[in-house]
Amino acid sequence: MITIQTDDFDLAEEYRNLRSVAGDAGAIVTFTGLVRELYNPADSESDKIQTLFLEHYPGMTEKCLQQICDQANKKWPLLATRIIHRVGELSAKEQIVFVGTASAHRSDAFESAQFMMDYLKSNAPFWKKQSSGGQSSWVDSKQTDKDALKRWQG
Repeated sequence: MITIQTDDFDLAEEYRNLRSVAGDAGAIVTFTGLVRELYNPADSESDKIQTLFLEHYPGMTEKCLQQICDQANKKWPLLATRIIHRVGELSAKEQIVFVGTASAHRSDAFESAQFMMDYLKSNAPFWKKQSSGGQSSWVDSKQTDKDALKRWQG
């Protein structure tokens, strides 16, 4: 199941829902991404992110996220998957993304969650604009995120 929303999410509730849907799971893996205060570790104190604004294209984004879940379900024997991605204006340290997977075995749950995050970071159509020090700029995708996909291809 996928959701794109402006509101925050409750980790405990999402875990309970995954556990309920998965039935007799042997492993549940969850990942929660947060808005970083410093986008680049070399940034100075004055470069701290005040807000991150996320835009998406309704319909297209949901389709992409569903495809990511579908791909994970084809690669691993999963009992449940969950993606939540927030949009709108977020402050530093707020939750931005949730990925959860459930499977009979921990390796499948861990690998599928990593796969889903790698594809979210590289392929999901979200546009991010960060504000810091009274200025704002669009955030470019990082080469390291693109490179992470190579692990899953081939």
